[in-house]
Amino acid sequence: MHKNVCPLTDYFSEHASQLVKVMLQQKEQILSQLLSKLDGLLVAYSGGVDSAYLAFAAHRALGGRMLAVLADSPSLSRSHMRDAISFAAEQGFALRVVSTRELERPEYVRNDGARCFHCKDELFGVMSGVARDTGFSHLAYGMNLDDRGDLRPGQHAAKQHGVLAPLVDAGLTKEDVRSLARQAGLRIWNKPASACLSSRVAYGNEVTADVLRVIEDGEEALYVLGFRQFRVRHHGDTARIEIAREELEHAFSLAMFDEITRCFKALGFKYVALDTEGYRSGSMNALLSPASIQHARTT
Repeated sequence: MHKNVCPLTDYFSEHASQLVKVMLQQKEQILSQLLSKLDGLLVAYSGGVDSAYLAFAAHRALGGRMLAVLADSPSLSRSHMRDAISFAAEQGFALRVVSTRELERPEYVRNDGARCFHCKDELFGVMSGVARDTGFSHLAYGMNLDDRGDLRPGQHAAKQHGVLAPLVDAGLTKEDVRSLARQAGLRIWNKPASACLSSRVAYGNEVTADVLRVIEDGEEALYVLGFRQFRVRHHGDTARIEIAREELEHAFSLAMFDEITRCFKALGFKYVALDTEGYRSGSMNALLSPASIQHARTT
């Protein structure tokens, strides 16, 4: 039997793939050009894929005229902080660790829909002080093109502080950033997304150092149990655990249920729930009213 072939389909598929590669290279060149024009740059760096790639690209374009700034606060897990420091050392870019005090802000602790604004306002305020010390006149953060559609009040804080978003200006999407990081041989190219620990706390419940510590310990326990993409959502007495759907099967045994329950009750939770929808970014935002969302967008 002869197989059905379609030379035109193969032709267009091959050329579409080539076009995607060319467009990605063009975006990379635009990013490099944008960064090279700056006389000095501070990059808000967390160790996540976006900020790590931006720091890498800025170091490549600016050398000693670039400094990554890592915020040391209870909302950043210790394991992520260690990994961020290690990546900076691997790539040889300058890093400064600073302390931020968002937990001293009542408007942050009360944890309404605008919490992220107050976090980023604190961070960019601290970075502005570093800019004065170093003489570097520009600040940047790792917002990408896809982030514009999310509820992210921190973007408003960035605008107020005049913080640049070079990945957006270069037209880079989340997938673009991962692809470029992979091409560059950066080990973080497929690192799971991970927002700050405070994003796990149900809106209206106060964010405290103790709550964040419990969340961090819970997520470390899940990692030890073999999971890689997950969130521990803190709802007071209840831990709602989101695990990526492709990993959920690993959770579906009585032995694993018992182990998860043991770990989380030892952390002080009365109830432990496994979310059957699986992991999804920003799931807490579903609890916000339209008025709260509008407030968060305009804070």
